[in-house]
Amino acid sequence: MGLIKTKGLILAQNNMGDYDKMCTLLTPDLGKIGCSAKGARRAKSTLMAGTQFLCFGDFLIYKGASSYHINSCEPIEIFYNLRLDIDKLTYASRVAKIVNDVTDENQNTYRILQLTLNTIYMLSESDKDMEFIYSIFKIRLLSIIGFRPIIDRCTNCGSKENLRYFSFKDSGFKCESCGRQDKGAVQISDTTIKAIRYIIMADAKKIYSFDLSDENKQELKLVSKIDLNDCLDREYEWLVLTYILLLGDAIKQIEEYIKEIDEKK
Repeated sequence: MGLIKTKGLILAQNNMGDYDKMCTLLTPDLGKIGCSAKGARRAKSTLMAGTQFLCFGDFLIYKGASSYHINSCEPIEIFYNLRLDIDKLTYASRVAKIVNDVTDENQNTYRILQLTLNTIYMLSESDKDMEFIYSIFKIRLLSIIGFRPIIDRCTNCGSKENLRYFSFKDSGFKCESCGRQDKGAVQISDTTIKAIRYIIMADAKKIYSFDLSDENKQELKLVSKIDLNDCLDREYEWLVLTYILLLGDAIKQIEEYIKEIDEKK
């Protein structure tokens, strides 16, 4: 049995049998993998804490016939504040759902994992507008997975001046003249254009280090929502509601675990 040491984030979990779990683990170099956690639902299991939804930790795993198996795990960050605020947990669940959909096994998912952890950390630890964080996450993620929009010129005529529209059909900015002819394009402010450029080009650790007015946040929200749904060909607001409902049992287990920790203090 060859043990593999990796860091990972639990994107999802499902109960198996009376005491086991099947976890979806996002790793930096193995991609997204399915891992069984034998006995993880037992009250005194050493796997209980590390296999909770959205727990980031160090994992020792080994590969079986059809999936990986978790031998041991040590939590690094459980994002405690998410468990205390249903709105924070809802947005974090949205992030997990999207990442779960765009990743697969045997991918180098280092950048996606980095973005996901930064996003969940901001949701958990900051007071920043959560919808704004979510919009930034979607735009950055799309650029990582191959849907980077054209942001330095008009997608139609190539002009670098007077960019005023975002075209979903042509995936990028359009000048005022070309944008008016694109019925699917939305007009956005110069500030929002600069924000989109920053989100795509900035260092991974700095993408959340700016703010916008409420009006610009609404423009960013519109662009990120429509672009995500168009690029991935699905309506995410409905799918995320289903995902959150499916996580009901996982959330209950998290609450029980936190209660157990508090009683020991």
